[in-house]
Amino acid sequence: MDDYVARIRRYAEIEVRELRPDSAASLKRLDIGAGGTVVLLDAGGKQFSSEQFAEWIGSCRDRGQRELVFLCGAAEGFPQALAGRASLRISLSALTFSHELARVMLAEQIYRAFALLSGHPYPK
Repeated sequence: MDDYVARIRRYAEIEVRELRPDSAASLKRLDIGAGGTVVLLDAGGKQFSSEQFAEWIGSCRDRGQRELVFLCGAAEGFPQALAGRASLRISLSALTFSHELARVMLAEQIYRAFALLSGHPYPK
């Protein structure tokens, strides 16, 4: 995870936080800006290819979207207050992964997206 976070920092600011979603205080600590886009990792969410995901991130960037918040929830899902804020639900795979592994996979795909957008040879 640390490796991909360091790689992403070459392209964008990134902050990784682990919160306990069952706590009201945790939800308040998210501090998502009014213009922030909330993306939930959800088994029933939209599936992207890596190229499509990169295009989506690029379109957010091109529209001036400054904050993307990706949330990886527990097995019980997300609290309603959080789920209601989501602009998009994405699925990394039809397979089920632990949230720790899903976080690493998401970080790798975010890095891959920035690499694709910049023409970096990593994705090839």
